[in-house]
Amino acid sequence: MTDSAPVHGTWEPHPAARWEDGFLSGNGHHGALVFGDPNVERVIVTHHTLVRPNGRDARPPQLAAGLPALQDRLLAGDTTAAESFTDGRPLQWVQPFHPAFQVRMRRPDGDRPDYRRDVDFTTGVVRASCAGRTSRVFVSRADDVIVQQVTGPGLTLDIDLDHRLPGAPAGLGVGHGAVLTPEGALLSLRARYPDSDRACTGITLVAVTGGTTTLVPPGLHIEGARSVLLLTRVRRHTGELDVVEEGRALRDLPPEYDELLDRHVALHRTAYERVTLDLAADPAERALAGSELLHRPRSAALLERLFAAGRYHLLSAAGLFPPRLTGLWTGDWNTAWSGAFTNDANLNLQTASAAAAALPEVTEAHARLVQRQLPDWRDNARAVFGTRGVVAPAHTDGESGHSYHYSREYPLHLWTAGADWLLKPLVDHDETHGTRDSRTAAALAEAALFYEDFLTRTDENGQFVVVPSYSPENRPANASWGAINAAMDLSAARHALRTAAAYHPGPDADRWNALADRLPPHRINDDGALAEWAWPGLEDSYDHRHLSHLYGVWPLDEITPYDTPELAAAAHRALELRGAENDSAHGHLHHALIAARLRDADRVAHALGQVLDGDFFHASLMSAHYPKRDVYNADAAHTLPAVLIEMLVQSTPDRLVLLPALPTAYPSGALRGVRTRFGAEIDLTWSPDGAVAVIRPGRTHRVELRTSSGTESLHLVAGEDHVLTLRAW
Repeated sequence: MTDSAPVHGTWEPHPAARWEDGFLSGNGHHGALVFGDPNVERVIVTHHTLVRPNGRDARPPQLAAGLPALQDRLLAGDTTAAESFTDGRPLQWVQPFHPAFQVRMRRPDGDRPDYRRDVDFTTGVVRASCAGRTSRVFVSRADDVIVQQVTGPGLTLDIDLDHRLPGAPAGLGVGHGAVLTPEGALLSLRARYPDSDRACTGITLVAVTGGTTTLVPPGLHIEGARSVLLLTRVRRHTGELDVVEEGRALRDLPPEYDELLDRHVALHRTAYERVTLDLAADPAERALAGSELLHRPRSAALLERLFAAGRYHLLSAAGLFPPRLTGLWTGDWNTAWSGAFTNDANLNLQTASAAAAALPEVTEAHARLVQRQLPDWRDNARAVFGTRGVVAPAHTDGESGHSYHYSREYPLHLWTAGADWLLKPLVDHDETHGTRDSRTAAALAEAALFYEDFLTRTDENGQFVVVPSYSPENRPANASWGAINAAMDLSAARHALRTAAAYHPGPDADRWNALADRLPPHRINDDGALAEWAWPGLEDSYDHRHLSHLYGVWPLDEITPYDTPELAAAAHRALELRGAENDSAHGHLHHALIAARLRDADRVAHALGQVLDGDFFHASLMSAHYPKRDVYNADAAHTLPAVLIEMLVQSTPDRLVLLPALPTAYPSGALRGVRTRFGAEIDLTWSPDGAVAVIRPGRTHRVELRTSSGTESLHLVAGEDHVLTLRAW
């Protein structure tokens, strides 16, 4: 191990010419994307609630009356029957996420020597400095406000709020305001959406120390100041917003930058520092600028920094909601895939590290999204399937949880596994913390009620048939998209019923367990692979970015090398045969997560390499969806920490697996503070000579330990550290 610590931040010697390279700060409500040049610094303001009305019909399709006939046709062998199971609407995207405006700060043109910008992951502060002037920006978790301070001798600045960002619709109804108050200047910008009564309004309070301030509508001009403090909030609303009242709320905040920062850091740093990763990287590489480090894709220093950045960005994006496809940030109104919460893969991949990486803030944000949308999930179950309980949509903008985004090629309204998939992270949280959240318990019961009503058809063996069934976002090679007994649907139904039973002992549990017992097993196809559809005759389509059929391996514990070795071998064969299709980042890292569960270190290393070698990361260390930094997207940035944890430490409520899939490229390191699903905190260090794990249990429990040396039983006592020494492997 080296003596130097990993870097908890990143820096650049040049301004960000593109908004994608701007450094990020956020508190899970507001986001700030900081970029520009020394003469024109810009901070793009975002907020999770900013979605543009697009005239969509958000009702779920009323199809329940036709469900029995559809089931009859599918079971009779009509492989295209589900293609007409719609209400005739064209594909509707959810309301697109968009930026609010940019806070623009112009200085007189001139040379700006010694420019440097950086972001400190431990505080969330983005800083830029040159020629004796410094700008600092952070988004307060304590006060829900974007804080920006500029200091330097004789500051001359022009400040305004500017809505003119890429893709902004021409029909926006924009109004500006600027007034002077005893506390400083108050700037406002209201943008009303075209053909809508909805709008968003931003308010910025500008407090100036020294010099003079003059209103130059729509902004202001400052001469000779020593420091300038800006406090910004944005609100989405209907009708009019009381700008005076919003401004008064900003004036009530502490007037000093340092006090505002201290209040924020007390919350942010505590969360960020819970877990750290050290890969014994070269100190010289740790000191490099992020853009230079990205040109060394196999550097341990790069992986350390991406781990740190991934946790930082994930924490910063989660609060009111969990992260969107773009996290909490965008500089363009035309966000790819509407900047939605894409539930059928991406959301859970992005939040995959939350329990183990000690970020309950992320899980709570996930829980808030679920709880807000449960009434809509009930509507989906009734409208599409005629059942009680809940069915989750594959896409949501955060406002509506109805299933209305579907088409012939993407019959997402047929996806019945969504509720279980989205509740699984909440179950992991409960196991990690030794609790049973009443909200999660109630939602699980509703998922089980859906299966009680939905599972009515049986096969010749008396086993239930999931019909219609859908494996996101794939189709059988010899059939249409809506099919029978998708592996993900089988795993989800089993897990939902058995987990609901565990949360609700008694008669309900007996009934739900009995239902789970009658679900069919997974099928192994002629290639020796776990089939994506367990129904006989349906053939696999291997070249696809999604790996939904391996839900039983990750994140479930249904298929493991220890308990179900035959199925694990079939799952591994399915992973070997899976193509990368369009090289989506989420596909590669989903592949890595499953490979880690199957103890395949080489395959983990290969999947990581596809992302690290593929130029997926911007200088901001936020990622892209495709290679060569194509399409701004948080999947890789947020998912990567989960992959690194899974290759080092895995746990269930009764098992601990240490170093299951460590690539040979990282022979030494330390992972500190990781949490387990049996309620312990672990510090793990390893080197070519062996490994040491310090286990700090929060509750007394007996677990099975799995290492390369074999299996043993550990009796852990709450409050007593347990030290394990492992021989070299």
